[in-house]
Amino acid sequence: MKSDSSWSPGAADLAWIESLARPPHPVLAALERAAEPGGVPILDRDSGRILSALTADRRRIVEVGTAIGYSTLWMALGQPAGGTIVTIDPDASRTAIAREHWRGAKIDDARIQVVNEPALDAFRRGHPDLAGPFDLAFIDALKEEYSAYLEAIIPRLAPGALVVADNVLWSGRASGARPSRPDDGTEALRAFSAGVLGDPRFTGTILPVGDGLLVAAFRP
Repeated sequence: MKSDSSWSPGAADLAWIESLARPPHPVLAALERAAEPGGVPILDRDSGRILSALTADRRRIVEVGTAIGYSTLWMALGQPAGGTIVTIDPDASRTAIAREHWRGAKIDDARIQVVNEPALDAFRRGHPDLAGPFDLAFIDALKEEYSAYLEAIIPRLAPGALVVADNVLWSGRASGARPSRPDDGTEALRAFSAGVLGDPRFTGTILPVGDGLLVAAFRP
């Protein structure tokens, strides 16, 4: 039977998908609760599930933007045995909360290295934990710096690596569905997405999940 091209998923479809999904790890649920009072920006749960699935065969991961470690934990739980993650965030108070929760999920400290510096500074000075090569890079930090993060990460990617970035729809502002303001990050996100998807070294797309998840495979 031919599908209806005018159809798009609604609330009932999304609820059905949620009903099929396994409950998130209790520590992930605890991190969701911990993020609420202070408005800590974390990944949408549906995006977290996708991110976890993408890490199933990715042994070396770099993450730009740790916050309280929610997306980091999704990736760590999805990784194969022996996988490692390097995550970068200058806010040591937040990454301390992250480390406490990772331990609660029985993630060994040696599996996740935390770099408490601004990401671009750490890349530019050649931090030893960021040498690569990495199988997956996840970007979820300062929107104005997405393109600069990517520029720093590309030389550190293994062939076939995935680049994943959150918030590329920017609550409808990137597409123009909602109005944007000067310097609110919209133009930077548009330029980043256009740059990745127009780069012949990448094959990718934007998934309309959460706030928009860009996924691209690196084929140098």
